[in-house]
Amino acid sequence: MADKRWVIWCRVVDNFGDIGVCWRLASQLHHNYNAQVTLWVDDLATFAQLLPAVANVAEQVLEGVTIRHWSATPALDDAPADVVIEAFACELPPLAIAAMRAQQPLPLWLNLEYLSAEPWVVDCHGLPSPQGGGLNKYFFFPGFSAGTGGVLGEADLPARRAAWGPSQRDAWLHAQGVTAPAHFTVSLFAYENAALPALLEQWAASPTPINILMPQGRIWTSLQAVVGPLQLGQPLQHGAATIYPLPMRPQAEYDALLWSCDLNFVRGEDSFVRAQWAGLPLVWHIYPQEDAVHLIKLDAFIELYLKDAPADAAAALRALTYGWNHGDLTHGGVTHAWQSVVAHWPALRMHAQRWAAHLDALGNLAANLARFANARLK
Repeated sequence: MADKRWVIWCRVVDNFGDIGVCWRLASQLHHNYNAQVTLWVDDLATFAQLLPAVANVAEQVLEGVTIRHWSATPALDDAPADVVIEAFACELPPLAIAAMRAQQPLPLWLNLEYLSAEPWVVDCHGLPSPQGGGLNKYFFFPGFSAGTGGVLGEADLPARRAAWGPSQRDAWLHAQGVTAPAHFTVSLFAYENAALPALLEQWAASPTPINILMPQGRIWTSLQAVVGPLQLGQPLQHGAATIYPLPMRPQAEYDALLWSCDLNFVRGEDSFVRAQWAGLPLVWHIYPQEDAVHLIKLDAFIELYLKDAPADAAAALRALTYGWNHGDLTHGGVTHAWQSVVAHWPALRMHAQRWAAHLDALGNLAANLARFANARLK
């Protein structure tokens, strides 16, 4: 794709998922496939929390990617795009659509959809939608099964993860100030959650020490309602649990946090996918939507993810995941969801490693996008 120019449009609707995915994609297309990439984004302040080098300017080049501020009236350049990605149905500005229609040859227009494990995704992946004047918009669905676009992950990610051993883990934890000995280490990155007090009590009553690593974020509100004010870098003892309030991590450093834990609570889409690549058990806090539409997506993923897991281990993780997302750890009559997950952790870890290998076999999203584009731009 060295001679192709890709343009990605991204609106930050809420939190970090939209820009997190778009930046990873832009970076991978440039570094792994030598594409020329321009990323339009409307919220530079949120972007800067993931990539601290981002400045509040109209245009900048970082790590080889041109980043442009999507303002109310974006000033388009004259360079034609070969591939235009409308991320998550963000609705391109009319000027951009007019520019595409004026191009010869016409560019490839892709609507990059939200990640889903729902079965219908396979049937819709890659379908065109006529937009007039010979211009088509193709729907590209990330996913977890053959016939989808796969998920984002650098080509060398499995090798880097495999090289992360006990010495690297211990050194990283020590550098973060995590010094309390622990039998189990958990990362907790989530939205506000009414289930947290019950989970905290289970951690406090653990028969063995447990470390809780909590990057700064929305879940802090729920935690402080129980334990009081948190201060970065100041560990807090809560029974058998030691809680470590950590700063929000730049995106490039998040993998080390995941790899250094035994189980990861994650949220949204970007951290969710990275936790799967980590090959460790995870609990996903899906972004809540009106009318509980999000629970349909949660059901689809859990059933697919746990389909080949040992029955008892699958039941434990399913109970904890549903309890966490319903804000009630007793949901479905499960009263010891946490203890069950810990008891079945070896089997869940083995299953998580197999799942990461499955994702690798699907091909990563950037590679599949490049292949799709090449086939249509001959």
